[in-house]
Formats: sequence, structure tokens, C-alpha cells
Amino acid sequence: TKMNTKAFGDKGEQIATEFLKNKGYDILHRNFVAAGNELDIVAFDYSTNQIVFVEVKTLADDFFQMPYQEVNMKKQKKIIRAANSYLIRYNIDKEARFDVISIVKRENADPQIEHIISAFTAFDFI
Repeated sequence: TKMNTKAFGDKGEQIATEFLKNKGYDILHRNFVAAGNELDIVAFDYSTNQIVFVEVKTLADDFFQMPYQEVNMKKQKKIIRAANSYLIRYNIDKEARFDVISIVKRENADPQIEHIISAFTAFDFI
């Protein structure tokens, strides 16, 4: 049976959270809503001293595109708006970066995880 979309997405976010923790990131927030948009994961990367806004995309392996391809310009703008609100709300003066974690969930195998660091930047829209 197919998991419902929300549960499937939540599972993907859980996988992504564990993945980031294992890489030494600090998870600051999950599913943070700001400016009417949601940030899947807000983390801190000590290796670069950056706050990282992570969009997680999870798809089953029967799709014809990679999950990260769903993070289009419109979606990126929403994430950037929410990120700006987050930085202002918490008075954070750190360099920020936008990553995408793409997860392909297979029926009877480990998920395929791809971490795209600096997948897009706010400068793409100036």
C-alpha cells in the first residue's frame, strides 16, 4: 500500500534529519512556518559556521524525475522568504545557505539520499 503523501514526506524529513545529525549538523527547527511558508529543516553547520535551510524532497522510485527537480524557482522564492523571516525573528547574524536533500525511497531497499549543498542562493533572484 502507498503511504499517504504527508506521512511519506514526514518519513523523508526524519531520514534527512538523521542524515544531517550524522554529518555533525545541529538541528534547530523542523517544519518551521514563517511568512506563510514552511522550512523543512533549519540546521547549523559547524564546519562552515553557516545556518542552513534544508528543503527535503522525497519520492518513490517510480517517478521519472529526481526529487530535487521539484524545488523550482517558485518554491525557492518561498523558502528564501521564510528564511529571511526566520533570520529576523531570531536575530541571527550568520551566513545562510540553502541545501536540498533529495530522497528516493525504494520498496525493499535503503533510501537513496543526495545532499545538494548550496542548491540555490538568494542571489539567484536579485
